[in-house]
Amino acid sequence: MTNEKNTLNEELVTETNANEAELTEEETVEAVFAEEETSTEDTNSELQSLINKLEEADNRYLRLQADFDNFRRRTRLDAEASEKYKAQKLALELLPALDNFERALKIEVDSEQTQSLLQGMEMVYRSLVEALKKEGVESIEAVGMEFNPHFHQAVMQVEDENYGSNIVVEEFQKGYMIKDRVLRPAMVKVNQ
Repeated sequence: MTNEKNTLNEELVTETNANEAELTEEETVEAVFAEEETSTEDTNSELQSLINKLEEADNRYLRLQADFDNFRRRTRLDAEASEKYKAQKLALELLPALDNFERALKIEVDSEQTQSLLQGMEMVYRSLVEALKKEGVESIEAVGMEFNPHFHQAVMQVEDENYGSNIVVEEFQKGYMIKDRVLRPAMVKVNQ
């Protein structure tokens, strides 16, 4: 009987150990699956995070590339404008001298000496005007033209039946343009 009990105990212990081994294997498998699921979830979240970072970096790169392209275009346009209007500052400073030449050329001459002086001034005036024309500076047409506030500065208004409405009657000071930009508008008298 004792032998039987021992055998039964041994069988029970063996069976219990086998059950525990089965449970331990199941728990181990479940634990491994749980770890793999957690690991897969972590990997997926890391992957999604990396994808988001890559998209952000790509967007930043595209914005920087667009900014750089815009910068190059603006720089090119600025350089072109600078080249196109390089004589603008000098021309603005020479306009009062041109005005003075025009006033001097309008005086009445009474002697031959004054006449030769006037001819010399006229030659200087013409060469100055030609040099400015080479740089794109030209006078603005005014008398007989329709008043345009972009090109003309009205300083007086008159009623003259010989001219139509809003027509420039008289020019007090010439206006000038460089290429397509107004340097100085013409000062004019306009018919109402």
